[in-house]
Amino acid sequence: MIKREDDFQQRRSHLAQLSDEELRSRFWALTEQLVDPLLQLAKENTSPAIERSVLLRMGFSSLEAKTLVDGCAERNLLGHGAGNVVYRYSIHANLPVRVAGLALLAPAKMDEAARLFGGDK
Repeated sequence: MIKREDDFQQRRSHLAQLSDEELRSRFWALTEQLVDPLLQLAKENTSPAIERSVLLRMGFSSLEAKTLVDGCAERNLLGHGAGNVVYRYSIHANLPVRVAGLALLAPAKMDEAARLFGGDK
């Protein structure tokens, strides 16, 4: 086994003069640099599987969630989030979220929801 040279003191020389508070601030600044691109990616991208998962957590069955996601995908609404589509439609129609989601299983109602997001159907 080859013994590794201990260069810890050399590698930490640029940090040696920092106080605990300065080290903490530097740590969180570097952490933000790492995490910000991941958060941006998550905000800007989704998939049908993710949207189905959201709807399942909202209380819809897997078959209902698949139909809702397919309807959103056909109308280019997935970028808004399928759960958001159901929620906004529930406000628009003054219905409970679950009832609104079940109503959106009908293509005509999904077209109505698409208009809420500027869709032309």
